[in-house]
Amino acid sequence: MGDSVKTAVQLRRAVLVATVLFGLFGLLAYRLVELQLVRHPELAEEARRNREREFLRQPRRGDILDARGVLLATSVPVRTVCADPVLVGDRQAVVARLLSPLLGISELELQQKLLPRVRWDAETGRAVTNRYVVLARKVPVETWQQIRKAMATLAPPPDSTLPRAEQRFLSQLSRYAVFVEPWEDQMRVYPNQKLAAHVLGYTGLQEVTVDGVKLLETRGADGLERTLDAQLAGVRGWRVTEVDGGRREVVRLRDQDVEPRDGWNVVVTLDAVIQNILESALAEAMEQHRPRNITGIVLRPQTGAILAMACLPNFDPNRPGDAPEEARRNVILTDHMEPGSTFKIVVVAGALNDGVVRLEDVFDCEQGRFAYGGRILHDHHPYDLLTVEEIITKSSNIGAAKIGMRLGEPRLYEYIRAFGFGARTGLPLLGEMPGYVPPVNRWYKISIAQIPMGHGVAVTRMQMAMAMAALANGGVLMRPMLVERLEDRRGRVVAAYEPQVVRRVVGEEAARAMVRALKTVPTPQGTAPAAAVPGYAVAGKTGTAQKAEGTRGYVPGKYISSFIGFLPADRPEVLIAITLDEPQRGYYGGQVAGPVFRKVAERVMQYLGVPPDDLETESGSVARAASEGAGSRSGSERRLRSTHGGRES
Repeated sequence: MGDSVKTAVQLRRAVLVATVLFGLFGLLAYRLVELQLVRHPELAEEARRNREREFLRQPRRGDILDARGVLLATSVPVRTVCADPVLVGDRQAVVARLLSPLLGISELELQQKLLPRVRWDAETGRAVTNRYVVLARKVPVETWQQIRKAMATLAPPPDSTLPRAEQRFLSQLSRYAVFVEPWEDQMRVYPNQKLAAHVLGYTGLQEVTVDGVKLLETRGADGLERTLDAQLAGVRGWRVTEVDGGRREVVRLRDQDVEPRDGWNVVVTLDAVIQNILESALAEAMEQHRPRNITGIVLRPQTGAILAMACLPNFDPNRPGDAPEEARRNVILTDHMEPGSTFKIVVVAGALNDGVVRLEDVFDCEQGRFAYGGRILHDHHPYDLLTVEEIITKSSNIGAAKIGMRLGEPRLYEYIRAFGFGARTGLPLLGEMPGYVPPVNRWYKISIAQIPMGHGVAVTRMQMAMAMAALANGGVLMRPMLVERLEDRRGRVVAAYEPQVVRRVVGEEAARAMVRALKTVPTPQGTAPAAAVPGYAVAGKTGTAQKAEGTRGYVPGKYISSFIGFLPADRPEVLIAITLDEPQRGYYGGQVAGPVFRKVAERVMQYLGVPPDDLETESGSVARAASEGAGSRSGSERRLRSTHGGRES
């Protein structure tokens, strides 16, 4: 009886165990059927997504080179350095100590990044530890190589007596805990630091969305980097591949690999040597005169090619954020100014071209005080009778006003617009302003007298330089030229750009007459003897314009001082324009801008190897012109002009 009961109990237990096991195997079978058959497509796709990665391959950004091939801007390969906190284990302090000096990040910050963090995965219903963290972006390849060597020092030596588990951990730590993203990034570098910063501009990171994925890409932020961004950037490629659990690429499983098309190289008209000459001279003048800013332009009048263009203060495009916004602005294009006496070239050239005056014609300059339109116009010195040529030589406001009256309002306005004022020059840089030239129907009665002396209009420094260049070019206005050609990585020309004529402004005869008059300015009798360049005849014009500020009108003690000239005068190679905004030590254009012009011109002529003029012939022709003009006036007037020689309005 007892044995049968015992047997029955054992049988029931066996049946129960068998039933449980059968149920478990049934559940397992159901789960396998569900995973392998019912949900197989879904799970296979999820596994593929977890394993497969599509990486956009960024093209290499094109270089910017000067006309002689000097590298002005380039891109160097960099990597994004990452880490697997799980493989780092409890060695955050050790790894942080190794990487801190290489990455330039504090040990404490690195330790915080290397700590494992657990999050709840709603899809799987499990706690997941992060296995990927970015330590630093834009790390040079050389630095990454140093990081690899530093991490290798954590590997156990071959004769280590450590436990196997510890050796395995250290081996994984040294080889795989710190890694880089499987694609290369790039960093923009300007080898010459501040040189030509306002022309080159700089780059920045911009968020873009590609196929629903947000990415940070290098994009031009200012200067040529921005206006030519499409040409410099190139075309993206892509790579479809598989990665392991640590997001490292399994190269043998790479599926698609489409090469990107690198950006074009941009060859500009700038000459790095001339740019350095200009910036060095401007820096010395900045130190001497303490202006708010100082600018310079060097260009070829026949083509409009910009050889150098600089603004001080400037900035380092490698670190643009370190400089204030004021220093990053290219005031040559962005700032308006009343040009002052440099603008007299417009009214005199127009009047000569229309034949309403000749260089020998004499105007009464009213002993320096001229009442017109309810205002008193002043010259800085009490001139009496001056020829048209001497009005340029002495920079007489009253003389220019009277020439403007003879020319007439409609024709003066037409010449102002023909010289390019009131319209952008077309330089391929952002932020260029058109200036302001009021239409004739908005002129006041006094405007016909004030505008010829450079008041009542607003111009940019580039416009003023191109207007003077038109006279140096025989009366033909050119579009300023900054980009010479585009090249591919092998140096093959993709696109070439030619000089562009805008229009003829005045005839050749009028242009020659203006050159003759402008050659008298940098002489002892003119307003800019300090701008004379030994060995060369210089033609140029000074400008000293009192600044106006809003409703305050013209502010005493604040001036825009400039000198624009070209040389050799009768066979111009270069034009140089120098402008100082609010100089503190002296303010006449001939006194503060003239010497800077001379310093730049001397070095540029030597660098370009331009042969000097026949000085005896040049000085003789100027002397004859002066004596011929002097013969028509009284001796007292000649003595008066001699007394005030070398000063300007």
